[in-house]
Amino acid sequence: MKKCFILVLIFIGLACKDTKKLDTNVMNTNSVKKKEVVYQVFTRLFGNTNTTNKPWGTIEENGVGKFSDFTNKALQEIKNLGVTHIWYTGVPHHDVIRDYTKFGISNDDPDIVKGRAGSPYAVKDYYNVNPDLADNPEKRLEEFKALLERSHRAGLKVIIDIVPNHVARNYEGKSTPKGLEPFGVTDDTSVEYSRDNNFYYVPNEEFKVPVWRDGYQPLGGEQTNLADGKYTEIPARWTGNGSRLAQPDFNDWYETVKINYGVRPDGSYDFDRLPDEFNSKDYKEHYAFWSNKNVPNSWIKFKDIALYWLAMGVDGFRFDMAEMVPVEFWSYLNSNIKMKNADAFLLAEVYNPALYRDYIRKGKMDYLYDKVELYDSLKPIMAGHGWTDHIQTVQSGMMDIEHNMLHFLENHDEQRIASPEFAGDPKKAMPAMVVSATISTSPTMIYFGQEVGEPGAERAGFGSPSRTSIFDYIGVPTLQRWVNNKKFDGGQSTEDEKNLRDFYKRLLNFTITSDALMGEYREIHYYNKEHTPGYDHRVFTYCRWSENERLIVLSNFDANKEYQFSVKVPQEIIHKWGLAMGEYPMEDQLYGNDKPKLVIGEDGVGAFSIQVKPLESFIFKVK
Repeated sequence: MKKCFILVLIFIGLACKDTKKLDTNVMNTNSVKKKEVVYQVFTRLFGNTNTTNKPWGTIEENGVGKFSDFTNKALQEIKNLGVTHIWYTGVPHHDVIRDYTKFGISNDDPDIVKGRAGSPYAVKDYYNVNPDLADNPEKRLEEFKALLERSHRAGLKVIIDIVPNHVARNYEGKSTPKGLEPFGVTDDTSVEYSRDNNFYYVPNEEFKVPVWRDGYQPLGGEQTNLADGKYTEIPARWTGNGSRLAQPDFNDWYETVKINYGVRPDGSYDFDRLPDEFNSKDYKEHYAFWSNKNVPNSWIKFKDIALYWLAMGVDGFRFDMAEMVPVEFWSYLNSNIKMKNADAFLLAEVYNPALYRDYIRKGKMDYLYDKVELYDSLKPIMAGHGWTDHIQTVQSGMMDIEHNMLHFLENHDEQRIASPEFAGDPKKAMPAMVVSATISTSPTMIYFGQEVGEPGAERAGFGSPSRTSIFDYIGVPTLQRWVNNKKFDGGQSTEDEKNLRDFYKRLLNFTITSDALMGEYREIHYYNKEHTPGYDHRVFTYCRWSENERLIVLSNFDANKEYQFSVKVPQEIIHKWGLAMGEYPMEDQLYGNDKPKLVIGEDGVGAFSIQVKPLESFIFKVK
């Protein structure tokens, strides 16, 4: 969840001459398992077939998807897309503007809620689920358990969000199990900081609602009893993004309050630090380290939350804004999780490259978003004005942690590729998706609707188009056509949408079965820039291989230019593949139509002639 968080951008320059050398073996062979693919789905939007799309519309006006919309058929179609894990976004009970008082749920105040449906990252009760998602809100947890069971039967592992950095400003935790306490219940509110307080306070000051800007009004100006520019909170607490003002700014995360992990206001730590040698120790040793340590109360609360969902059957977590929480906490939490389920899938949102290795090695994260490196490099290339040289620059820098950097082209924070504010055409993502999904051993993630080219054009209420709204009740038109009145068969999809989904299906299913994609990597891009006439910075080529599979991946990122050239495979790679002089048949693994021959000459260099259409990619298997 980026919101207004200011990311530190890194400059990715053109690769220097040294990168032409074939010394960029990015990975050690991971022979344990195949590639994994995560399908991120915004749970309340997936099954919504209502097409009204009124800004700030209610559930009655705009509709909402339910847990029950993920039928056996829907889940099987998601599985058949080439998906191994499904991330149900927005499951924990967060603030919503709807009256559920008859179910024992208090009303939420529009002055501290973003949108009508509320931010999924302003969690109000960590031991229950969003009532909007249930057919019967009284049985909402049972309905989620049923979804878990259906997902597992379909062969999908389930991920949900945990947001350790902050909770909703009006956090209640009414479903907290007996013997446990909700956040803040025993806090000493007379002081700014105490180690075992769950929140930070602004003593003797009352919280004030931000001053609205740019014509913004809660609920679009709808008059309600609660939308009165007031919210009672005495004393005020620090806001989720770290603002210490009793009246946060409009661009602050004012709907949330920051969790205290034992970090003093001056930035010093009030807990034991991990020795550097724990970089190389496994989760069992991390668990042993914390087993006799006295840790801040918030650590224990989030450990209890994670273990609660694990016990229910959840297979992993996506951790929001992980870099805003001390790495020692992650060591504590993740080692506790792994002791319960060694295979739990742990994905974290970290945007500062300087912190990547700490959060992987010390924090025991399985995966981090590869946003600032690969995504930010691919984005301008997709938009038509970037050089593919940058891809290898990034990949070289990730050599030691490439497996841990999850790749994506869309998620709920990023602009839709098809939006005019980004690329304007979903087909421009096709070469980037091939590269993103095949260049490393890391998992791949796609965002629901990406596979059918959703542009995110609706004005939902809070926020603006180009991103599918996470704050309001809205429809997702391209996905709705595929859902086809809950037949989940693409019956209303356009031919372009069908063809795009077919591409994603072919690509993703190949990635989860390929041995080579868990093996070795060499770029041959620079070699071909130097030795192949007509080859330039709008195409990208590399080799992947294992003991029993050899691949050559070629992508054309240009939307207008067609290429025809003879791709060269350097002698070093031919030698590693154990190929002698002669001809070797190849076959494209995406569509199977192209079958050039790899010809190895007396000099030991391989070559094959190919014609590459705009936005076309090939994954050639050498036989």
